[in-house]
Amino acid sequence: MKTKIKAGNRLKIWEIALLLGLAVFLAAGAAALGSRDALADKVVRLHVLANSDSEEDQALKLKVRDRVLERAAELLEDSGDRDEAEARLTEALPELEGLAAAEIAANGYDYPVTARLEETSFTTREYDGFTLPAGKYLALRVVIGEGAGQNWWCVVFPPLCTTASSDVSQTAMAAGLTEEEVGLITEEDQGYVLKFKAVEWWEALREKWD
Repeated sequence: MKTKIKAGNRLKIWEIALLLGLAVFLAAGAAALGSRDALADKVVRLHVLANSDSEEDQALKLKVRDRVLERAAELLEDSGDRDEAEARLTEALPELEGLAAAEIAANGYDYPVTARLEETSFTTREYDGFTLPAGKYLALRVVIGEGAGQNWWCVVFPPLCTTASSDVSQTAMAAGLTEEEVGLITEEDQGYVLKFKAVEWWEALREKWD
């Protein structure tokens, strides 16, 4: 009888531990979700989609990326915040699309190309010196041809695509990110792995509910 009671107590302890662990995970996710949403309101990502996964189309994607990124960096050089960056990019969309088309033609292709700003879903993504959690972000999307190939992502505002990894924190804070947000994306926050996983879990739930 005593053995059965002890086994039952052990089971309850495990149940309690699992529930506590789940509670911590959910709390981390809820807090990180708020931080992610605040972060998303301050950045603009760059998303370049290749026509296909062929070696030639992937090489072309990188050339188009370089051309668009160079001009976007010039346009956003002294932008004070995301609203200003968005306004400048919106005005420059025809120019950016023209530059992409010119680069495509210069390389001997006749693929159509579009450049637009839109809310886009991203998975958690690691870059040189920082990481962004999964979620929806405003993105400058450049779609080449069918847009069916592997794509290239980064952050055009703040200009983290063109910033050395050692300068990421300074560049991000100059664009209005808080110390907490910078700590989250640069992994200075020691719990960032748990928080990012929790955000991904919450996002999966959101998609099911929607």
